[in-house]
Amino acid sequence: MGKIVVSDNISLDGVIQDPAGDEGFRRGGWVGLIKDRPELNKLALDEALGADALLMGRRTYEWFAARWPSRSGALADRLNSLPKYVVSSTLEHPQWNNSTVLKGAVLDEVAKLKHEFNKEIVVPASFRIVRTLMEHDLVDELRLKIFPVVLGAGERLFGESRGKKAMRLVDVRTLDGDTAFLTYERVQDA
Repeated sequence: MGKIVVSDNISLDGVIQDPAGDEGFRRGGWVGLIKDRPELNKLALDEALGADALLMGRRTYEWFAARWPSRSGALADRLNSLPKYVVSSTLEHPQWNNSTVLKGAVLDEVAKLKHEFNKEIVVPASFRIVRTLMEHDLVDELRLKIFPVVLGAGERLFGESRGKKAMRLVDVRTLDGDTAFLTYERVQDA
């Protein structure tokens, strides 16, 4: 059975919005170019190589699909070849190869994906999907790259929840001298 892995870049104060700086958020661009950060770049490749599929919302999908098909290299090759599942009620004909739009109930569709794959189904960005999956205990692992910046405003990764969601810290690393990489696993029946 596959596992849902949320992989996100966040600020110290939990903001996930516009890390690359091209979404129009006035405080965006807080990550910098990952290609200029060797450990983050390697982490992105390792994560893609360990994944069976990507799961994302329409906006995240469109952001990725506008960039990766024209790129080359090991990471681009892997991202372009992976199966991609998009949660959307508006996207009709995804252009990026190996892309499928999930039109049914999100929770049912994700449960099917977990049974279809044996390894990781990685969810990059897509905070609305992350919130839904967290609320229904479908996230098996969180991988958070925490950048040393406080933004003070913007969309946060986590929103309101009906109850606590216990996680266990399983790994801590420092990347490129200033970014904390934290890995958490879900605590069953906490």
